[in-house]
Amino acid sequence: MKTSRRIQRMSRSRRKVAALNLTSLMDVFVTLVFFLVIHQGTSEVLDPPKRITLPDSVAEDRPRETVVIFVSPEEVTVQGEPVVRVAEIAATDRQNIAPIAIRLAELGDDVIGLSTRTVAESREVTILADKSVPFAVLKKVMSTCTSQGYERISLAVLQKETDTSRTSQI
Repeated sequence: MKTSRRIQRMSRSRRKVAALNLTSLMDVFVTLVFFLVIHQGTSEVLDPPKRITLPDSVAEDRPRETVVIFVSPEEVTVQGEPVVRVAEIAATDRQNIAPIAIRLAELGDDVIGLSTRTVAESREVTILADKSVPFAVLKKVMSTCTSQGYERISLAVLQKETDTSRTSQI
């Protein structure tokens, strides 16, 4: 049986396999990997020092960029600078702790760059306190913050998993 020219031409064109160009695909994947690596490092989670054990909570809100005060069992640190010992705070009857107030006032004056300006203008404080620190000490620290104009105070906690299996059985 004789085949027509059209059928022969169509059979020749079917034999050609199109080559897949992987260069474009690799460029897309490399760009995606760089994007994920760059944005993976910008987390909003505060890393507490190893000497502080935060209490657990089921809070859903993420921390914002604020002035950070660490209250360990031994000392109080404001934005990375140790300012006063916890024993001194516990021993005093005054609600306003002068070294903390001085450091907070310095932070308002030492504004360099947009990130520092945002923190200083927010007038917001996040306190990371060890769970063994007495509440009377925390109350004095918070009172000092409010006297310096930092009226929005957040207490940092470790976010624990909510037990959805228990709530679904109730």
